[in-house]
Amino acid sequence: MAKLYFRFGAMNSGKSTSLLQAAFNYEERGQTVLLAKPDIDTKGEASIVSRLGVTRLVDFTVGADDNIRDLFAAERANVKNTTGQDVACLLVDEAQFLNASQVDDLLRIAVLDDVPVLAYGIRTDFQTAAFPGSRRLLEIAHSLEELKTICRCGRKAVFNARQIDGRFIFDGDQVAIDGAHVTYESLCAACYLQESGGQLAARH
Repeated sequence: MAKLYFRFGAMNSGKSTSLLQAAFNYEERGQTVLLAKPDIDTKGEASIVSRLGVTRLVDFTVGADDNIRDLFAAERANVKNTTGQDVACLLVDEAQFLNASQVDDLLRIAVLDDVPVLAYGIRTDFQTAAFPGSRRLLEIAHSLEELKTICRCGRKAVFNARQIDGRFIFDGDQVAIDGAHVTYESLCAACYLQESGGQLAARH
């Protein structure tokens, strides 16, 4: 039986780089992988973009109402028809943006379809609240692995602080993709509390 893996970390912990390295490792051994990400992540459009400058197109994107298992099955069938090979692994970037039922389908892909699934994402938003996809992955994944990064002070970063035009903010929509005006900084708990005035603004 294959397994569902969740590899998570604060922003800038190398999640996309790790995913692309995993894909390279499979393909170096002559195996075929599929890459996917939620379509709400518009950074790089239909690509996975690493901070190191490596970019790769995904095989499919996942909409908010899509059945990810059906999308995977269609792509898997296409791979078999065109290459004669089966899919060795499904790699999912920005998995925090999936909904709980889509994460449940990742488990079904691993257990019922017998294809390992490696999901990468962040645990919490800029208000320290868990993303729905991440919460469900933490609940049901076979394996959890934290990818670590450091805060500006040198301590381990655990929170993702949002900045708009260079100023930290602690309210707003849960999802705002980083770009020209919106950026994020990975902070340790002490630096996060310093910037927020001691507040933890998680929604309950």
